Amino acid sequence: MGKFERESVADNGILNVSRRTFLQGSGGLALGVFFAPLMRGGEALAAPEGFVPNAFVRIGNDGRVTVLAKHLEMGQGSYTGLATLLAEELDADWAQVRVEGAPADAALYKNLAFGTMQGTGGSSAMANSFEQMRKAGASARAMLVAAAAKEWQVPVDSIEVSQGVVSHPGSGRKAGFGELADGAAKQPIPTDVKLKDPKDFKLIGRAQLSRKDSVDKTDGSAIFTQDIKLPGMLVAVVAYPPRFGGVPKAVDAAKAKAVPGVVEVVQFTDTPHGRAGVAVLAKNTWAARQGRDALVVEWDESKTFRLGSEEILVRYREALSKEGLLAAKRGDANAALAKPAKVIEADFEFPYLAHAAMEPMNCLVKVSDGQCEVWNGEQLQTADQLSIAKYLGIPVEKVSLTQLYAGGSFGRRASPQSDYLLEAVAITRAARAKGHDAPVKLVWTREDDTRAGYYRPVYVHRARLALDEQGMLQAWHHRLVGQSIGKGTVFEGGLVKDGVDHTSVEGLSNLSYEVPNLQVELHTPEDIGVPIQWWRSVGHTHTAYAAEVLIDTAASEAGKDPYEYRHALLAKHPRHRATLELAAQKASWNTPLAPGTAGEKRGRGIAVHESFGSFVAQVAEVTVKSDGSYKVDRVVCAVDCGLAINPDVIKAQMEGGIGFGLAAALHGAITLKDGVVQQSNFHDFQVLRINEMPAVEVHIVPSAEAPTGVGEPGVPPIAPAVANALHAAVGQRLHTLPFPRQLKV
Repeated sequence: MGKFERESVADNGILNVSRRTFLQGSGGLALGVFFAPLMRGGEALAAPEGFVPNAFVRIGNDGRVTVLAKHLEMGQGSYTGLATLLAEELDADWAQVRVEGAPADAALYKNLAFGTMQGTGGSSAMANSFEQMRKAGASARAMLVAAAAKEWQVPVDSIEVSQGVVSHPGSGRKAGFGELADGAAKQPIPTDVKLKDPKDFKLIGRAQLSRKDSVDKTDGSAIFTQDIKLPGMLVAVVAYPPRFGGVPKAVDAAKAKAVPGVVEVVQFTDTPHGRAGVAVLAKNTWAARQGRDALVVEWDESKTFRLGSEEILVRYREALSKEGLLAAKRGDANAALAKPAKVIEADFEFPYLAHAAMEPMNCLVKVSDGQCEVWNGEQLQTADQLSIAKYLGIPVEKVSLTQLYAGGSFGRRASPQSDYLLEAVAITRAARAKGHDAPVKLVWTREDDTRAGYYRPVYVHRARLALDEQGMLQAWHHRLVGQSIGKGTVFEGGLVKDGVDHTSVEGLSNLSYEVPNLQVELHTPEDIGVPIQWWRSVGHTHTAYAAEVLIDTAASEAGKDPYEYRHALLAKHPRHRATLELAAQKASWNTPLAPGTAGEKRGRGIAVHESFGSFVAQVAEVTVKSDGSYKVDRVVCAVDCGLAINPDVIKAQMEGGIGFGLAAALHGAITLKDGVVQQSNFHDFQVLRINEMPAVEVHIVPSAEAPTGVGEPGVPPIAPAVANALHAAVGQRLHTLPFPRQLKV
């Protein structure tokens, strides 16, 4: 949020930019005039002075350029990327550009990759906004130029714009954006604008372009949900049942209400996603947490899920012996596997994983008669608006959402069930029923975040590969078992076809390696009561691992170099190949690793994978000590994400993805015992420690292709690259994640 909003927050208010009425322009670009007022606490504020040419930019009389970002900034650099696109075509002074979260309004701010929905996810922010934001900037620029031409009585094509200054070289006249703002607002909206030739870019592709969220996050002025405090606000902390499906049977709130600062205790049991709990409402978070811990709750566990992790795996392993739903088929894999020269067989197992973002779940809700206001790190505006409106029985336009910064998500805030928002609304409604007509901020503790779900699903795989006499792939049969993320959600229509959830098989059903016979099958159990949803890079988190370890195994069986083997099988995929080549080159693949000290063994492994339209190859180097302990020393990463909008952001996202994926490979597992989650915090659901982070080099493949995502594609290749490196070092294949703490040497 910008300076104006932060000042508003300082006096216990929050600026909520209301919906705007705009004229609809062509080419997906919404253009128009600013009509609606700004709102704070239901009262109209003065509209900002200056020039508002379209839904994505506002130019003040002081020359400041405010970009309205339709995508959530949760650390991935979307604010900077969106601002770069618009400022490039506007020819703005980067120092004068700031960014605000756009209001919830799908008509104006829909994600073009999501159809009619507004939201952030699938590494789609830059890809779907690339042309839209550039057109917005170019349109604003054209109106500023037209205003200058009219005022100076000179031809439009004789005017130049650079770094926020409009000038006429012939007469020496010049003016800043702010000076021309009022005049530009009176100009007609362009129906067509010409975009720059990439050779003329000054901001797009520029290294060391400062991020637009860095200063605020460094000096503490950035506004997250936890920073917001409305007048009279209460904080809610919830006691959740120890097992999924439990509901409160009896509640003794006496000790909780005795805690200083505690105001009320309420129950909620009617949320659409089925989660129930007991919420303690207090004047601050600490009191609410103390009150929650003092509650005495007897839970009705008659309908709870009680299987443990091993019992779930036993059932999944049994399913592997049965034919599943067909997810992909080419040729006849079963026939080719009947009489192969060589067969590779392997089972893989992947655990539940928590998202473990730095900021646990939270949101601020104000419910009044006939309307609901929400403030949070908002990732799926349209879906959340619809869910809240349906739950409260109010029109969807009466649900307003204000987008704040989020301290990470990794998919968790993109809840298909709108779970934590609906809980906040349910708690607020229950409090109102007891006479507390106050805004409520729901705050999850780290333990809630770890134990109360939702998780990346457990998956098991069984693969059989057939090789010919030369060791080349002839057939690939792959069967998976795992819960469906999309089934039963608002996304089912787009994700599930003929019973097959695309997110379960992506990366295998569209396998890029050349194999004439491929068959992928899926089992989707529907009686596993563990709440699940997408996790950073979704199905690619397990399919890439299985595929890249299997390809490495095939190369070993064929007696071929792992890099050369992949390269040959990707002959029809030049972008895969180019990325693989760059990673191998920068890692000096053909140069032997320096030997370790006495008793140490070193290895190098490689993996390449496409996800979300981007191509990433990684080479990992490891050292294994004589006692079987090991360390990832170095990772060389190459990425082709099309045109590089912000090279430093791309590199940061690859580095972050490597650390995130490596944490899952080395440590990550949510386990259940008798239906109870065993982990609770970072001590037993461990994220990567700083001493475990390898040296990382990131190299970007030069490209003129349209930009694609970088938030997720860095994750899938790291675990198989490390696994393949460990095999190169000690000859052990790892088919279960996380890796064992010590290898057999």
